[in-house]
Amino acid sequence: MYDILWGLVRFAIASLLTGVVLSFFRVGPNDLLAMLGLTPESALALLQRGFAWALPNMMLGSMVLVPIWLVAYMFRPPKA
Repeated sequence: MYDILWGLVRFAIASLLTGVVLSFFRVGPNDLLAMLGLTPESALALLQRGFAWALPNMMLGSMVLVPIWLVAYMFRPPKA
């Protein structure tokens, strides 16, 4: 649990520092999207299409993997 929190803290600090550097050079989110050839609307549509593709596949995979994990967990030898 501690490793996950430390990883999130490091990510937050790195994001903050990156944002400070980019704002020093007066680069905003719209500028970054424009360099990629996207608008905020097209980026949102791209994310929505990605989730629409990924979510059913994740659900299908979890319907197979979760029962296998449960059976493996149930038949695991007890800890001493």
